[in-house]
Parts: sequence; structure tokens; C-alpha cells
Amino acid sequence: MKKKTFMLLAAVLFNCLTGGMLAVAAGISPVTGAVGMNAVAALFGDAMPSGVLRAGVYKEIWTGEMVKALRGLLEGTWLDGIPDSSSLVNNDVIHLVDVGVDPDVLVNNTTYPIPLQALDDSDIAIELDKFQTKVTPITDDELYAISYDKMSRVKESHSNAINDAKFAKAAHALCASKNTTKTPVLVTTGERVEETGRLRLTPSDLVRMKASLDDLKVPADRRRLVLCSDHVNDLLMADQKFKEQYNINQTEGKIGRLYGFDIYEFGNNPLYDTSGNKKTVGATAETGEFQCSFAFYTHRVFKATGSTKMYYSAAETDPEYQRNKINFRHYFICMFKKADAGVVMTSGYKAE
Repeated sequence: MKKKTFMLLAAVLFNCLTGGMLAVAAGISPVTGAVGMNAVAALFGDAMPSGVLRAGVYKEIWTGEMVKALRGLLEGTWLDGIPDSSSLVNNDVIHLVDVGVDPDVLVNNTTYPIPLQALDDSDIAIELDKFQTKVTPITDDELYAISYDKMSRVKESHSNAINDAKFAKAAHALCASKNTTKTPVLVTTGERVEETGRLRLTPSDLVRMKASLDDLKVPADRRRLVLCSDHVNDLLMADQKFKEQYNINQTEGKIGRLYGFDIYEFGNNPLYDTSGNKKTVGATAETGEFQCSFAFYTHRVFKATGSTKMYYSAAETDPEYQRNKINFRHYFICMFKKADAGVVMTSGYKAE
């Protein structure tokens, strides 16, 4: 009797909580949602298969919490402030022509009519990158019990994994494949690190990065520099002003503003081989290969977020282990509108 009473109270509490949360998301009174959810459970609970209503509600809540967590993980990072084109995404596809191409500007024009300029970029449809987590098993008791600590832990684990993959992919996309006139890939010129043969980054190397963007006629404002950990350490040893700003802001994503850049640190920048070619995402560093740093003009870059979905299989389908299985799929992309407003700095290498 006590067990049934406890289960009933738990069910009512769960329905009130979930109904209220769904109501707030829909823009109506949480009281209405709580009452409505209990009414649905009372009217249809016996007619529906066991666990269907609760599983569906859990998926909606968990998905909503995942979306909120992923959005929060962008705040204060080097991806924060990049123009967001998520509203242009349709079925996890974005059309580059919708993102926008800058037309030429006529200065002090005296010739009329003003010539027409066709934006000759074809309507290229780009699928957003798909990020999927591996499956986490959760026992039936853990899923259906009102245990928000468990929900929080699973959500945090999966959102962190997706976020790490998103940032690594975005950094890779914003670094040129190789050195060209429009996509400069520079090499550090500092002293050699005895243990690795890597040439350190120097303040003068940062000036060279600035000069490269100057040559590309990139506007001086909104230039963003994302330093790898090696290069941050190099500057801490060589630049007192950088060290002072780092000590102040080391707990935040942004280090400060120096050399005309808003400077950030990221620990998973792309690798370049000794010939100056960018390696694939997640590649392993070989001898003489190190992470790069990169800079870009934020208004020539866009990011877009697509759908987020939770996948779930019920414990009822797993009689041997009686466990539920959960994972998430999330769509996101970050890339240049036009690859003519960025510069990469790789670490030089000298063998012993």
C-alpha cells in the first residue's frame, strides 16, 4: 500500500513538473500544463502501452535541455559573436547564396547608369555537419525515477562531447588547406624548443599575421585570433603585456585585445605537416607536426545550428540487461563566406 501511494505521488509530481515545463516552453501557464498533463495521464494512461507517455515526455525534456546546454557552451568562446545564420537552415541544409555575398562598392562614382553586378556564386546547398554521440546505457529505474542528477550528468556528458567536436571541426574549417595568396599560411620564426624541434611564436610573428590581413584589405575591427596552447606559452615567455592580460582573463575564453586582435585560446587547433598542408580533423601529430594558430575576420564567417534529436530505446526491448539506451544527434556548421579574410600561423620545425 505504501509503495503504491509513493508511486502515485511520484507520478503526480512528475506529471506536474513535466507539464509545467512544457507549458512554459509553449508560452502558457505552468499551472495549466501541470493540470493538463495529469488529466492526460488519468484519461489515457491505461489505454497506452506502459511507459509510452513518460518516455515521450522525457525525450522532449532531455532534448530541450541538450539544446539549452549547447547554446550556453558557445557563450564567451571564440565562436561567440560570429554572425548566426541558423534562421536560414532548412532540414539541416543551408544555401550559401542566402548567407550573403558582398557586392563591389563604387567610390565617388561619376558614371551612370551604375553598372549591374551579378552575384555569380551559384546556389550551393551545404549540409550542416552531423555530430552524433555514442550510446549511453541507463537502467529502467534510473530513467523513470525522478532523478535530475542523473539527467544532468548524462546531458552534461553528451553536450560536452558534442561541443568539443563542434569546436574542433569549426577550427579546422577556418584554417586554410595550404598557403596561397588569398589564404596565407605563415611559419613561426622563434627559437628552437630543444625537446621537440618546434620554433616558438614571437611577437613579431603576430605582427606578420596582422600585416597579412592588412594586405588582404581586411577591416581592422572584428579581427579574431585563436591561439593554440603552444603559442600561448611562447607569448607568456616573451611578451609581458600578453602575460598580464592572460593572468587577468585566464578563467575566461577571451585573453584580451593585442596587436589588433581579440585573442582567444583553444586547445584543439588543426595540425599542419612539415610541407605546410593541413591534416584531417582528429589526425595524430607526427614528428615535426604541431597545432597551428589562426586569425579571421568575424563578418566573413558564419555559423548555423540545425536540429538536435535524442535517440532512445526502451528497456522493454532489452530483456537481458533491462536497460534503456540514449544518444544524441546535433547539426552545426561554421565556415567562411569567402576564404579571403583569414591567416594561419604554423610552428616551424628544425631537426636536431
